[in-house]
Amino acid sequence: MSRTENVSFTGVNDVKLAGKLDLPDGKVRSYALVVHGFTLGKDSPAASRISKALAKAGIGTLRFDFTGLGDSEGDFSDATFSTNLANIERAADFMKSEGKTLSLVVGHSLGGAAVLAAAKKLKDVDAVVTIAAPYDPAHLEHAFEPVMDEIQEEGSAEVKVGGRELNVRKEMLEDLRSHDLTGCIKGLRRPLLVMHSPTDNTVGIENAGQIFDAARHPKSFVSLEGSDHLLLGRGHAKRAANIISAWADQYLELDDVD
Repeated sequence: MSRTENVSFTGVNDVKLAGKLDLPDGKVRSYALVVHGFTLGKDSPAASRISKALAKAGIGTLRFDFTGLGDSEGDFSDATFSTNLANIERAADFMKSEGKTLSLVVGHSLGGAAVLAAAKKLKDVDAVVTIAAPYDPAHLEHAFEPVMDEIQEEGSAEVKVGGRELNVRKEMLEDLRSHDLTGCIKGLRRPLLVMHSPTDNTVGIENAGQIFDAARHPKSFVSLEGSDHLLLGRGHAKRAANIISAWADQYLELDDVD
């Protein structure tokens, strides 16, 4: 069993970010951060279910909403991939200030690309996991294709993503294009687990191959066959969490830390 606590911390530009900390009922063996995908939020099925499943395995897990999403303050249009990276660092600092130093980071979809880019500054993290992550953050541009001309000409446009209308600025696209993950992946210097479904129609499995090829050992790949990009199928997110927990055992110092 596990329990959930609501938390908050200050992100970049003094924006208050809302999070949830999923904790085991017993002793905490280690701490992890789960980073959600573009516009999904901490309560998305993948982030929520993976976090809770890790907690049941004894790993206390933080998940939080990026700027302007879910329960976090701020304007989504002010967010960029770079500010998201900075807020991942703020989340790690918050956990450390609470005596809960992160040992593991897990990123889903664009959140997977984000943890690869942020890992070099997360000095205490022992292992990294990506799920359905794009190799190139600019892969996200396909979601904006219907309004790409308007964004380029007007500087911003309203985009319907995940059933909601969001304002996307030209600066967000330019920032996505500025990030090349190849060097980040090669310089990771931490064990990496790459997870992806061959039936992912949003971010193709070739992205997993590119990430895996760029990474140095120790690295592992697990195929999430039968799953979709959002891990919405019954038991799919839990299966991913169980694999992560088993894989992480060999790399994390899974002692009683709380």
